[in-house]
Amino acid sequence: MRATGYLMIETQEGVTWADWLALAGRAERAGFDGISVSDHYLSMVDEDRPVLDAWAVLAGLAAHTTRLRLGTLVSPATFRHPSVLARLATTVNEISGGRAFVGIGAGWFEREHEAFGFAFPDLGGRLSLLEEQAGIVRALLDGEIVDHDGASYRLGGGRSRGMSGGRVPISLGGAARPRMARLAARVADEYNVVFVEPETCVGARARLDQACRDAGRDPATLAMTLMTRCVVARDDAELRDRLARVRVRDGRDAEGDGREAWLVGTPDQVLSRVAEYRAAGVTGFRLQHIDHADLEMIDLLGSDVLPHL
Repeated sequence: MRATGYLMIETQEGVTWADWLALAGRAERAGFDGISVSDHYLSMVDEDRPVLDAWAVLAGLAAHTTRLRLGTLVSPATFRHPSVLARLATTVNEISGGRAFVGIGAGWFEREHEAFGFAFPDLGGRLSLLEEQAGIVRALLDGEIVDHDGASYRLGGGRSRGMSGGRVPISLGGAARPRMARLAARVADEYNVVFVEPETCVGARARLDQACRDAGRDPATLAMTLMTRCVVARDDAELRDRLARVRVRDGRDAEGDGREAWLVGTPDQVLSRVAEYRAAGVTGFRLQHIDHADLEMIDLLGSDVLPHL
């Protein structure tokens, strides 16, 4: 079975609306299954870089694409009330004709919370907020009438029905430790692990499988995907050039900082690494594209990598 391949775009990298249209058009023609958008209010590299709202971008892309699945990876639980998040996802799903998904996470970038006035509890508090939010969002996306009186949210009969778009999948992200694995087994369609090697994926998949069995769920119904940086080139010279541009865009040394988990090299080298991840239980790939102006790499992925996933 072919694994899914999504183009992963970091919104904090100064991507303009014209850039988004070019990226989405090229990704659709190249054969990507969808676009995953990070949800940030502030660049992690340069605070002077402009940042567009992730869900507003997705609504626009929904009207300008025909096939790509569209969603966040991930929206921090600290940013929005679950009723707001569910309504945004339902609206994008409606505009796109049923192609939306919603990724939810605990949030981690403390500086953007400070800059824009979002509360930033400790990790335990953020995980508790995520658990409560994810349950509400799942119920709202399923069209249920939600009466909820919890630690952080109260709803008195809220409902968020779409008109014709169909069910919206939920993706959770993290290390798939037991607490998150249990939550995923309860509400998620996908669990996304980030910048980890195949050996780590084996353990994550085992914890997700056990959590599903404990919840009376078939583990095969919970996909596990990998989000990692992807830099692919036809030869060594082209690869060096692309890595150098990534280093400039990212503000970090492209030879380090998690490089062992990147998908880097020629198409054959990348596919060899993909095979290791698939053997470790990964069923889909969110390919993080930092140098968003490099549309030629999207074409190369489409012609030489995606057909072989």
